Amino acid sequence: MNAKTALTAASLAGSLAVALALASAAKAGPAPAQPGADKCYGVALAGQNDCAAAAGTTCAGTSTIDYDPGHWKYVAKGSCEGMMTPKGHGMLKAM
Repeated sequence: MNAKTALTAASLAGSLAVALALASAAKAGPAPAQPGADKCYGVALAGQNDCAAAAGTTCAGTSTIDYDPGHWKYVAKGSCEGMMTPKGHGMLKAM
């Protein structure tokens, strides 16, 4: 491989890395609003939250604990508080 080919390959690899980083950062926000759904706190499994404001997380898909009361997940409207988890019922407001 000559110097020009190596430089081109390195440039392409760098561009790919930047594109992947930007795509990951773009997903760090909350999930898009879902009409007919409630934000239900404390029912999401680790990595399956739609957003929240908990320590050590940036937002959608970043929870590290199952049923964390600081994270929410969209659920069918009116069904949140009837959902039972090993840690209690779903909540319409964060604890």
